[in-house]
Amino acid sequence: MLWRDKKISGGALSAATAIWVLFELVGYHLLTFVCHGLILSLVILFLWSKACTFINKSPPRIPEVSIPEDQAVQAARTLRYEMNRAFAVLREVALGRDVKKFLTVIAGLWLLSMVGSSVNFLTLVYILFLTLHTVPVLYEKYEDKVDAAAEKAMAEIKKQYAVLDDKVLSKIPRGPLKDKKH
Repeated sequence: MLWRDKKISGGALSAATAIWVLFELVGYHLLTFVCHGLILSLVILFLWSKACTFINKSPPRIPEVSIPEDQAVQAARTLRYEMNRAFAVLREVALGRDVKKFLTVIAGLWLLSMVGSSVNFLTLVYILFLTLHTVPVLYEKYEDKVDAAAEKAMAEIKKQYAVLDDKVLSKIPRGPLKDKKH
């Protein structure tokens, strides 16, 4: 991702661009693409295997692929853990225990809905890929300037939150907290 190997990074960027052009601009669909790719692969391997019997050569070696159970279980556990963590955060926000987190989640969801209403999902994934492929390189190159600008931005955000807290959030009436019974 940091373009240490320019051929691999350029190849990945080219492949992502080709996939985006294929699906977004040409109008090809993912399921159709996968099925056509599998059909082409199977036809080539089938014809290769049949041709090898006619010319007395060994057929192609196709490895046997299987997913180990422990890796599948570990992936499922990791997914379950992350989903439970997300549900816990959403529950905490819904219970109203942290106003700052509530506002952050609401702002993030609103921003995501605005982006989602104006950008196709595949285009969003492509933009995310491009961002993840270029931003680390730019950050590494201009780290000092970016850090200074980020410090200024965080100071301004904290100042604006303090104003919001002083003028709006502190005036929201809150009832007395009740002891939890277990």
